[in-house]
Amino acid sequence: MTQTIRKIVPAAAIAAALLSAAPAANAQSSWGKQADDKSFAAMLQSGFQNAGTVTTDRLKQDETQAFCSNPAKANSKAGAKKAAEVEKASLATVKYPADGKFLGDWKNGEKVAQSGRGLTWTDSATQANGGNCYNCHQIDTKEISYGTIGPSLHNYGKLKGNTEQTQRETWAKIFNSKSNNACSNMPRFGHMGILKEQDMKDIMALLLDPNSPVNK
Repeated sequence: MTQTIRKIVPAAAIAAALLSAAPAANAQSSWGKQADDKSFAAMLQSGFQNAGTVTTDRLKQDETQAFCSNPAKANSKAGAKKAAEVEKASLATVKYPADGKFLGDWKNGEKVAQSGRGLTWTDSATQANGGNCYNCHQIDTKEISYGTIGPSLHNYGKLKGNTEQTQRETWAKIFNSKSNNACSNMPRFGHMGILKEQDMKDIMALLLDPNSPVNK
């Protein structure tokens, strides 16, 4: 059995995650309506405090998060147009590898995918962040503990191939998940500075290298 480190998420981080996702609640009692309410925002600000590397700055939404936190807006006719704008703007933020090489070492990629460390109140600011990929995806069939929020990535390279287009699309998804799904629940690993370029290259290799267990 593969041993996996999972994240222990502090309250402030939980609130930030809620703010960054598009909830499925009915529009009549939506989180979005609450998020627009000044008293609700004040409650959030007063209800959480800084702890270690986790600060209340995480409660501040950017434009994309604010849009996706209001299902009444996101699911409206105007919302579809806005979503397309968000995706276009997000794609423009993607920084591709400086050396033009997308694939690193899949063995290191497996370590990054397995690690849930980083960005919690118990982590050091100098500690390397993990991708925590198994929290949402099945990747290697030998892994018996994985989440199902995201699709299975087993045989990713076999199914999609390893063309330059596939590499660029996969990189964009990892760097800024909003680039092809405005309200994706996937973290924006590159855009938010969660993972370094080499970490993303190694995860790319885990997904696309034919020698990776993902494609066996």
